[in-house]
Amino acid sequence: MEECRSPWQVPTTFPNSTGDVPLQFAGEWHVTAIASNCSVFLKMKDGMKSSMAIISFTPEGDLAMKLVLPLMDKCQEFELLFQQSGQAGRYMGAQEKRNLCVMETDYSHYAVLHEVQHSETEPSTALQLLTREQDVSPQLLQKFMELIPTMGLTQDMLAILPKSGEWPKGTGWQLR
Repeated sequence: MEECRSPWQVPTTFPNSTGDVPLQFAGEWHVTAIASNCSVFLKMKDGMKSSMAIISFTPEGDLAMKLVLPLMDKCQEFELLFQQSGQAGRYMGAQEKRNLCVMETDYSHYAVLHEVQHSETEPSTALQLLTREQDVSPQLLQKFMELIPTMGLTQDMLAILPKSGEWPKGTGWQLR
């Protein structure tokens, strides 16, 4: 599994945990910024809006992530399952060759995720800034932007996602 390469301290336990990690980290997160070298992302990034990531944990400790993306008239949902890797805060894709690392989080305001997809045709790296609220502080955004080049990415691969307002009617989702 590729290591999390970060100028931020990557602890040997789940970042900043003061108790039950699944309980602290689970729940709704807004995806407020993404930097990635994935060609599909790069083609779509200028039209993207903030999406939701709903994180939960299985009884075995695996991380389940449901991504809800707002589109013109509906929401597109994707579900990903990441198995524990044996290292706190690090997970491996259950179905795909994909690794996920929680680089830093304070549980109540933000989390920075590093994702590597191992593909024979197009391997890619992504950094995601998740926040509990749709608004992101300038200081946190600046810290995130400073991390981008250390991960082998460039500023032109960054999308700061605008608020998406309310989810389309009938989806059961509404952004706060």
